[in-house]
Amino acid sequence: MSSQKSEISTDSILVGDCVKIMNALPQESVDLVFADPPYNLQLGGDLHRPNNSKVDAVDNDWDQFESLKAYDEFTKNWLEAARGALKPDGSLWVIGSYHNIFRLGYILQDMGFWILNDIIWRKTNPMPNFRGRRFTNAHETLIWAGKSKESKYFFNYEGMKSLNEDLQMRSDWTLPLCTGAERLKDTDGGKAHPTQKPESLLYRVLLSSTRKGDTVLDPFFGTGTTGAVARKLGRHFIGIEREESYAAFARERISEIEPLHDTLIEHKAKREQPRVPFGTLIERGLLKPGTVLTDAKENHSVKVHADGSVIAQNRLEPLRGSIHKVGAALQDAPSCNGWTYWHYREKGRTMPIDRLREKIRAEMN
Repeated sequence: MSSQKSEISTDSILVGDCVKIMNALPQESVDLVFADPPYNLQLGGDLHRPNNSKVDAVDNDWDQFESLKAYDEFTKNWLEAARGALKPDGSLWVIGSYHNIFRLGYILQDMGFWILNDIIWRKTNPMPNFRGRRFTNAHETLIWAGKSKESKYFFNYEGMKSLNEDLQMRSDWTLPLCTGAERLKDTDGGKAHPTQKPESLLYRVLLSSTRKGDTVLDPFFGTGTTGAVARKLGRHFIGIEREESYAAFARERISEIEPLHDTLIEHKAKREQPRVPFGTLIERGLLKPGTVLTDAKENHSVKVHADGSVIAQNRLEPLRGSIHKVGAALQDAPSCNGWTYWHYREKGRTMPIDRLREKIRAEMN
């Protein structure tokens, strides 16, 4: 790669040193970085099962470092390069095990990244602890971080909630290892890559923190799970891989992916949706002055006024103000989301007034 900044080439796999290639990309040009770096497992000799068969462990040269200091230096170099390519409001995911994740978190914070969550990937089918001298290592940890504390990062809250049967998505994810037909094999029937991640894991990562059309950078591309899922979900990708053999598997794999064009639904984050004042509902005739609103349990009620304020009666002194202010006062609470707290009646049923706001937003989009 030359020292000049190259035009960003999306949906491509670049073979070579990830630091040099990332430094040659245009600054602040990618929306998300997903990194699955070497874990520095520090395995001492071969690992065998009780029947004396050898375990296919990760002993490749790319996972070997002469010291923790050398690993830290490697980590700082690739993180600095990735940070330069990341947009100000972009975010970064990095995955690791107990061997390296704590060092990664420490370095991330020192570099100015702002940690948003740590995610526990609980494996449904972990490798047993054959020696019986430790707990079975049944999880890996992902760190999700904004580029800085000020980053206006994207989070697909509604999409994650839908994926989790209308419950908030938790930070512990139970997903299987990559096995069966999904596991790529070489010509000898062995694993094409020893640490291939399952597509279900990347599906959740990309759906949660990118929009359709965003560009995802993966500096340790391997056999291309990030690219395969990005293509499927209508995202662009830049994959960097130093081993041509892995890159070849990735190219073939991704070429066979069909994007999910007709079934992709983009949820807008609440803060990105058009602002609709409560008074707009009255101006548009969706609520008439004099309408009585109640909370869901009908413990409190207010009457709607023509100027968009509401008034709570049946008190020593009438309480008047916004739907939020009056709702908070009636509950003796510091705040209240009046849109979800107050309900109107429609065909004998009570509905949150937020439903009326969504009707207006749908017309504005």
